Amino acid sequence: MPKRYERNMGGYGANPPDPRWPGGARIAVNFVVNYEEGGENCLLHGDSYSEAFLSEIVGAANWPGQRHWNMESIYEYGARAGFWRLHRIFTRHQVPVTVYGVASALARSPEQVMAMQQAGWEMASHGLKWIEFKDMPEEEERAQMMEAIRLHAEVTGERPRGWYTGRASMNSVPLAAAEGGFDYVADTYDDDLPYWKRFGDRDQLIIPYTLDANDMRFASAQGFNTGEHFFQYLKDTFEGLYAEGVAGSPKMMTVGLHCRLAGRPGRAEAVRRFLDYIRARDHVWIATRAQIAAHWAAEHPPVAARRPSEMAREDFVAAFGGIYEHSPWIAERAWGLELGPAHDSLAGVHMALARAFRAAGREERLGVLNAHPDLAGKLAAAKRLTAESTAEQASAGLDALTDDERTAFEEMNAAYTARFGFPFIIAVRDHAKASILEAFRRRLSHDAETELAEACRQVERIAYLRLTDLFKTPN
Repeated sequence: MPKRYERNMGGYGANPPDPRWPGGARIAVNFVVNYEEGGENCLLHGDSYSEAFLSEIVGAANWPGQRHWNMESIYEYGARAGFWRLHRIFTRHQVPVTVYGVASALARSPEQVMAMQQAGWEMASHGLKWIEFKDMPEEEERAQMMEAIRLHAEVTGERPRGWYTGRASMNSVPLAAAEGGFDYVADTYDDDLPYWKRFGDRDQLIIPYTLDANDMRFASAQGFNTGEHFFQYLKDTFEGLYAEGVAGSPKMMTVGLHCRLAGRPGRAEAVRRFLDYIRARDHVWIATRAQIAAHWAAEHPPVAARRPSEMAREDFVAAFGGIYEHSPWIAERAWGLELGPAHDSLAGVHMALARAFRAAGREERLGVLNAHPDLAGKLAAAKRLTAESTAEQASAGLDALTDDERTAFEEMNAAYTARFGFPFIIAVRDHAKASILEAFRRRLSHDAETELAEACRQVERIAYLRLTDLFKTPN
């Protein structure tokens, strides 16, 4: 296989699916409480240095071999005070919440775990420890994931059905998918809707998380400075997505919170105000991620799809070798490009084939032009056109010409070929007989280079229309 590009820049494209949220909701809103306090880097937890991430100490550094009293006490505030403030706000509003629980942190906070469960909050896993995974060997990360699942089940009474690493490595999502027990994985930030991603022979539901509608920006550069900033940003995000829902394209919004950050009084007030704001609106579904995952699996189950970027060469050529008239070499060269998930679509395959055609030498492109038949010519009369050309010419009525029309086409074909050395090519599905004859007359006045460029554009248009038919056909 040639090089393949694993990132997916395509997504749902210009026409995302209607999620069909319950009750005709125009937006789904999910609140996440990250419970990390007691799972962060600390010598007491067997780590070699202190924590330095997401606290009131902006720009903090890890202290190798030392405990950091101020950092530890800031995290302790999240467990001792911040959690309970958020808990009161959400339970008073009777709002469902998803907890991203670090297993070791949950094990050190029995009262908070009991309160989460009594409130009916979803308990998803946030890993074994709240640490950085980017440099961790894959096998060690897998072992930590399995231990996180085990400890989570031991502490809460059941295994987690959702997963979010947070400070993830390139292995985190594939490992979670391979584990096979998660209804969703949240370690992406790439969409406003859930989607399915293929890992081997398994489709894993991904529910993207957020780093913008997230209180972590109180602890980062160019972040929120006041609760008012946070509230306004949440409100603007909600209104933007709500308007899209009213226009017929509903989305989901996630609000990310941390007990030691949003649990501070001045920030918690922004959370309360935002809850009041959205609860006063109609057609809003406030849900846990588990509820969203169950809904998506029921309404939008994974569908076996054509994946050209994963095809063997012979299969790719068999599927697309006839798109450019009698020129399978174009598909062969397109297969050799750096394809990826974004090419598993009409636009993606069209671009790949067009690139191969455009990169070809002049004589090769002329060969493609000359592979096209005359319009309403001798091959058509003898019924020797390809199936694609037969259907295309019939779509413009070229299979039912009067004697005068046939004579006009024959004269135009002869004049055009004599002038340019290749047959007149036009995407007949865009035209009727009269406009085709008008294009004949107009293009006969072109110089050779102008007409060569126009003919090539028409070849690409024909290819696009043929691909459109192919992608409409069930796999």
